[in-house]
Amino acid sequence: MDDTQEASGQARSTAPIGHRRRPGWRPPWPLLFSELVGTALLVMVGLSVVVLDFAGASPVARLLPSPGARRLLTGFLFGAVGALIAVSPVGRISGAHINPVVTLAFWLRGKLKGSHAVGYVVAQLAGAVLGAIPLLLWGRMGRDVQFGATVPGPAYGPTVAMAGETAATAALVVSLFFFLSRRRIRHFTPLLFPFLYAVMVYLEAPLSGTSTNPARSLGPAVISGDWQGWWVYWIGPALGTLLAVGAHGMGWLGCFEVEVAKLFHFHHDPYGVFLPRGNGAAEAKPEAE
Repeated sequence: MDDTQEASGQARSTAPIGHRRRPGWRPPWPLLFSELVGTALLVMVGLSVVVLDFAGASPVARLLPSPGARRLLTGFLFGAVGALIAVSPVGRISGAHINPVVTLAFWLRGKLKGSHAVGYVVAQLAGAVLGAIPLLLWGRMGRDVQFGATVPGPAYGPTVAMAGETAATAALVVSLFFFLSRRRIRHFTPLLFPFLYAVMVYLEAPLSGTSTNPARSLGPAVISGDWQGWWVYWIGPALGTLLAVGAHGMGWLGCFEVEVAKLFHFHHDPYGVFLPRGNGAAEAKPEAE
């Protein structure tokens, strides 16, 4: 073996595993399956909270008669479900996007390949439908609130609902990127969700139901058959994400530079999916989680 061949072999052997050239794209099935499971859990558990808090026959409605107080509680608990998924083993594997707009935001910022982003969105949508099926066990209580389906508020209509979804999603993405771009606080990113959703659901739910997540809206729509204003929950979150990501190129938001396309467990990346090219898991500096 000559010197050139030997140097080439050494280069191949020392390259980070996640970034070695492969003969073709192979879907990282464990990540996609974990993302499916995480989204299913978000829909199943998170929307069970919605049913329990707002169904007419629920004891919560009697114990806490104020709709505003119940919206605050519902948003906090829904966000807490997402936070627990992020820190769980499921989140460790997939990064716990569990929302197509989060995946879209990471892809737009160049932190996720397009092929992986498409796989994630498909897994999220499938997981949302699967996670909605157990909601049928709520029976009459579930049907009382269309199993947590999001529909435009009757006093506002679809246009206002879309504006609400746009604003709420933009707030979500900007807040998420703010936490993830600060090394000192990014390990507290999951704690953002309970408080952020408590505020957003309290303020915005009368307009649209506060989805900010097309997958979260798809699941209950499938099992309830209530597709009223369905396009609001695709266009609104997409616009909000585009506005939030676009703002990164302007003014002080430009300093929100996200390093890794995960919400927690930042240095767990055996497939080389989340860490930037040339900064694989083998090269990442140790950091306590």
